[in-house]
Amino acid sequence: MVAKMKLFHHHHLLLLLVSSLLHLSSTTFAIGVNYGTQGNNLPPPSQVANFIKTQTIIDSIKIFDTNHDILNAFANSGIAVTVTVGNGDIPSLANLNSARGWVAANIAPFHPQTRINRIVVGNEIMATANKPWISNLVPAMRTIHKALVLAGITNVQVTTPHSLGILSISEPPSAGQFRRGFDRAIFAPMLQFLRETKSPFMVNPYPYFGYSPNMANYALFKRNRAMRKLGYGDVGIVVGETGWPSVCDPGQPACSMENAAWFNGNLVRRTSQGKGTPLMPNRRFETYLFSLFNENLKPGPTAERNWGLFRPDFSPVYDAGILRNAQSGGGGRQRPRPTPGSQWCVPKPGVSDQALQANIDYACSNGVDCKPIQLGGACFNPNNVRSHASYVMNLFYQTHGRQAFNCDFSNTGVLTAANPSHGACRYI
Repeated sequence: MVAKMKLFHHHHLLLLLVSSLLHLSSTTFAIGVNYGTQGNNLPPPSQVANFIKTQTIIDSIKIFDTNHDILNAFANSGIAVTVTVGNGDIPSLANLNSARGWVAANIAPFHPQTRINRIVVGNEIMATANKPWISNLVPAMRTIHKALVLAGITNVQVTTPHSLGILSISEPPSAGQFRRGFDRAIFAPMLQFLRETKSPFMVNPYPYFGYSPNMANYALFKRNRAMRKLGYGDVGIVVGETGWPSVCDPGQPACSMENAAWFNGNLVRRTSQGKGTPLMPNRRFETYLFSLFNENLKPGPTAERNWGLFRPDFSPVYDAGILRNAQSGGGGRQRPRPTPGSQWCVPKPGVSDQALQANIDYACSNGVDCKPIQLGGACFNPNNVRSHASYVMNLFYQTHGRQAFNCDFSNTGVLTAANPSHGACRYI
């Protein structure tokens, strides 16, 4: 009974979050994704850039550093890139010489070939209780902006992401306000800077972690009252991170593949349709889903390693409406949609490399052409066992009768309706 009540609470919160978000209106909507790199099996950035550009509806990414390999990989892709200043760098970047050096090293060599559109300074600094970081946050934002201007870069915004811990929520919701002590000292000058530079206020709402409906409603900002109270209701909003994990430890009833697909799928579908009300006309509304990949080196509970939309071999964890071949009328770059009933055979999540290598050996010795996964082949990259197994298991299934048992592989295979093709690697 308790579990069901908790699940009901989360479903209610999900519905509220999505409906609150989707009632924001804008003439331009954008779906972005957070691209984390805490994994030892992730594909190289060049493949990631090509995959995002050619096979998804994602038009912007956010990274948690200034990884130069990633910035180079996204050059001339047309994908907007948000980069992050490390928390520990904030105090030094309040100094103009340091900020100019940082811009010269991390922005100027890549922009505008790589469409860096925003720098976020730190991550949820107000929740850290680190006084040097907090006191230098707005000065660093101002100084980085000045360093950009001095470098002749005028189209890169500067902001900082906030957790919902910045709020002091009381009943009724109309009384919502920033936490006392931070409102005038930190948020008023920050909002003044954001207004001056036409940069957005960024927030990371995670309903999965059990925020109250009032907090979720505030977070998705129907021109939120707390900002109006300080006199900055005109400053725009960007959702820097939101998402839902697909696999968790036991005893987490709100965590499931179905809930993750429901939450992210609804967000993507309604956002891409551009539905809303006239509350915020002529504004670009951006949402960055968390995250692009399941990252197997992230510490903590199982959920931490299962926020991804995609596995490292680019196969979707579930259908969130991100892939172009799952869209209707998606434009010139759209790949042909599979015929109704099309299915592909891929490895189940969590299957060991040893078991997958056995599948490769079996398929390759039973009539499957395994040249594409060999060096120089179209499906050699990503060069890992799971990706190679995915290709040959599917080819075995497709060429041996397309019956469910052809995808069993000792209970390590599963059929999916999402085409796992990527780049030049085409699955039949």
